[in-house]
Amino acid sequence: MSYTLKQLAEKIGAKVHGDESYVIHSLATLSNANAQQIAFLANKKYSQQLSDTKAGAVIIASTSLTACNTNALVMDNPYLGYALTAQLLDTTPKPAHNIHPSAQISEGVSLGEKVAIGANAVIEKGAVISDHVIIGAGCFIGEQSKIGSHTKLWANVSVYHRVEIGTNCLIQANTVIGSDGFGYANDKGTWLKIPQLGSVIIGNNVEVGASTTIDRGALEDTVIKDGVILDNQIQIAHNVVIGENTAMAACSVIAGSSTLGKNCVIAGLVGINGHIDVVDNVVFTGMSMVTKNINEAGVYSSGMPCQTNKEWNKDNARIRKLESILKRMKSAEHDIEHLNKIIEKE
Repeated sequence: MSYTLKQLAEKIGAKVHGDESYVIHSLATLSNANAQQIAFLANKKYSQQLSDTKAGAVIIASTSLTACNTNALVMDNPYLGYALTAQLLDTTPKPAHNIHPSAQISEGVSLGEKVAIGANAVIEKGAVISDHVIIGAGCFIGEQSKIGSHTKLWANVSVYHRVEIGTNCLIQANTVIGSDGFGYANDKGTWLKIPQLGSVIIGNNVEVGASTTIDRGALEDTVIKDGVILDNQIQIAHNVVIGENTAMAACSVIAGSSTLGKNCVIAGLVGINGHIDVVDNVVFTGMSMVTKNINEAGVYSSGMPCQTNKEWNKDNARIRKLESILKRMKSAEHDIEHLNKIIEKE
């Protein structure tokens, strides 16, 4: 697979500086690219590598053009250019080709046109698999689940019963969609399981990372709306609703019945309590703990940054003294107030 710089520029919306007929075969970093590859500069941290790169071309902003010693594709957002070029030069194989003889497809399953199903996949009765869906090896699709056209499941994805996944979605390996939410009632110390009777509804153009779990709703559905991107090893509990185009990084968790707005960004290791409402356009930085509703857009943080063990021990020792310091401050305030009263009387 190869493109001339003119072809690439037309497809990603860039302008060529240099030889339009120059042929590119693949992508690489500025430091490691060779003459048949294209690199990109989107982070000023790597600007010093631009003048020394051996890349055949570089995707850059116009402000970096003077430092570039090779062909260039110039555009306002080089990182977007990198993403679009990566899509064009993508060499990732498909999870499955055709329908493997070992796939177990129950009677009553509706298969669209040009569906591919990998080895040892199981599709239960009543499932609807739309056109151009690709289901990887070892996947399980439960009864009456629906998968929209052009959606791709990598190996060993489990989709429970009555789950709906929209069009053009990507589900990475070992993810579980529609497992039981964590619902129990306590009867004098014994936990009584509450059947989870809702489902999971996933919109269009959603991507879900590897080993992520999305629980089905208790009564109503868990809903992941259009354009959401979820990283690896995320936990989405029952009855959660995530708004359009929200992004969530690895190892973050959302407890039950919480609602996130549109265009939010959830960094890694964030924890969101149950029954929390978050408005649109909110950013939570890494390790934030969300314990109350967020009613205004903006950036929110909590957690403690990494420091040396010696510094942490000192700070922790000071924290343990805060209660006694607070008591002394209150006592001092009381004494000052008492003295002010005496002065006023005099």
